[in-house]
Amino acid sequence: MSSLNLTLSTREVGGRTVVAVGGEIDVYTAPKLRDTITELVAAGTYHLVIDMQGVEFLDSTGLGVLVGGLKKVRAHDGSLELVCNADRLLKIFKITGLAKVFVIHESPEAALA
Repeated sequence: MSSLNLTLSTREVGGRTVVAVGGEIDVYTAPKLRDTITELVAAGTYHLVIDMQGVEFLDSTGLGVLVGGLKKVRAHDGSLELVCNADRLLKIFKITGLAKVFVIHESPEAALA
């Protein structure tokens, strides 16, 4: 099972929480990311930056988790922005129309500027 292929780390930067994700976000690993987002929101963290620079693979389950996370933070007037600069992942966001839904930055620095 590929749940071993997902790494998550969180850090606070200027009032926002950066969740750095590495590996594959798929049907097996997506619940781990969903749980992390749910726990952060439950703890009162409503401004998230999901750093996907280390993500090698993303499927529809992963997209669903990101959309779900966005809905969760928006319920609290929060924000969920993405850091993604891999063409193959950006293509997925464009094809699905989610490039218009998410604010996508090229780097964590740009996201936190």
